[in-house]
Amino acid sequence: MTSYHAQNFVQAILSAVPGGPAGKTLVVGGDGRYFSPEASQIILRLSAANGVKKILIGENTILSTPAASALIRSRKTDGGILLTASHNPGGPDNDFGIKFNCDNGGPAPEDVTNNIYEITKTLKQYKTMDLPDLDLSKKGTFTHGPLEVEVVDSVENYVHLLSSIFDFDMIKSYLRSTPYGGKSPTVLFDALNGVTGPYGKAIFCDVLGLDESAIQNCVPKPDFGGSHPDPNLTYAHELVQAVEDRGVIFGAASDGDGDRNMIYGAGAFVTPSDSVAIIADWAERAIPYFKGGIKGLARSMPTSEAIDRVAHAKGLEVFEVPTGWKFFGNLMDAGRLSICGEESFGTGSDHIREKDGLWAIVAWLSILAAANKETPGQDINHILVEHYRKYGRNFFSRYDYEEVETGAEEVMAHLSNQFASPDFVGSTLKATTSDVSFTVKEADDFSYTDPIDGSVSKNQGLYIKFTDGSRVVFRLSGTGSQGATIRMYVEKYSNNPDEYPKPAAEGLQPLIEVALKLSKLTELTKREKPTVIT
Repeated sequence: MTSYHAQNFVQAILSAVPGGPAGKTLVVGGDGRYFSPEASQIILRLSAANGVKKILIGENTILSTPAASALIRSRKTDGGILLTASHNPGGPDNDFGIKFNCDNGGPAPEDVTNNIYEITKTLKQYKTMDLPDLDLSKKGTFTHGPLEVEVVDSVENYVHLLSSIFDFDMIKSYLRSTPYGGKSPTVLFDALNGVTGPYGKAIFCDVLGLDESAIQNCVPKPDFGGSHPDPNLTYAHELVQAVEDRGVIFGAASDGDGDRNMIYGAGAFVTPSDSVAIIADWAERAIPYFKGGIKGLARSMPTSEAIDRVAHAKGLEVFEVPTGWKFFGNLMDAGRLSICGEESFGTGSDHIREKDGLWAIVAWLSILAAANKETPGQDINHILVEHYRKYGRNFFSRYDYEEVETGAEEVMAHLSNQFASPDFVGSTLKATTSDVSFTVKEADDFSYTDPIDGSVSKNQGLYIKFTDGSRVVFRLSGTGSQGATIRMYVEKYSNNPDEYPKPAAEGLQPLIEVALKLSKLTELTKREKPTVIT
């Protein structure tokens, strides 16, 4: 992104602020990626010229996405401008992004984002002011032309919020105990050179009292150290290797802007779908914030139905929404949702209006602490096994085909054409290397009617449901700047305890074969294998 592009897009955001920008107070911050310092100065100059009253900005422009949401809510500002491209790589040849969050702390709804887009198409000028760069390395309140700028501690407000949600004393007691054959729990947190480094150091070292061997890659870098700041088994391989080599009880990673997470203990990977279901199941026992009860649960459509089983057992509402955190925000603001998650490593609750990687990580530490109070020696694998025994297991995997240059649209069109055939529902699809087959129960393009505002979101992903409860979902997705990303999601439910220990790839193999054959994905895209499997 050039300065010219940034000026135009920031002006479009300011022009689209509900009620106009004049007199407003906004939060500004981001994940520290390349071009953030320049973009922050552009925002200050345009804000001053557009009549914004005050800007709250993170020290050195650093604010994780969850911390920005928390600051918007706690300081009751009129919204915020976030400098991030989420989990995508950074640097001069990689991605940069600017997004607007509304006064509830959540991503702007479609009417606001559509307005921003329309303004970008017709914008002929932007308003700026000739002001020198403001030193954003010093905390305090400053006058910047007509604009008041408060440079805030990037970490303090967010850590204070988490301390009001979790029982840090219970977690500290667990970390100092010796439930594992006379040994204390071992912890390793990896910030992947992203924004959560300072937050992780504050929580794990300063609050929980661990030494710095419990954290790694915790200095935010403009290019994320040349790595892909996405917390999954492929890109967080350094963490995975360290956890396995050292037999770490609790490993975790977060992404570039801090809203995603991965939970990984020695020999135990927690899928995001299982993670949100287990957090929901344990919340009232392990997290003081939920002692008064849970209002409701929700997941994005591609996410496995594991959380649905928890909701049904507890007599709670459960919602299936399109991918995008803004859909959860409406339910939270209406008081109908407490805990939710996406299969794309995003998990959160109504404490803010963004997914929150560190919240999920501390939630898992809380679960381990509570479980070990009940039965010493519990680790992540024990928690998973007990959950499967209670609810059954939803085998789940996602295949990502990134930067697909040709064939992506053809895959979706091919599937849509098959769905339109009158003979498709009721047909039987057979795996290629076994006698396992699946009978189609339903196939469509997912559509969602918001129960709060009545808005309708169509074309949210092609799905096939089979008579045995299995599902396959296909979506064109991705926030990157090159090519298309095809995501294929496969899910199979089992209540057979003999199957619970199976690796997901083994439990899902027949369904994966059916999905690839049905979609002609390999044939149409010339991709023999996915970029990432989670």
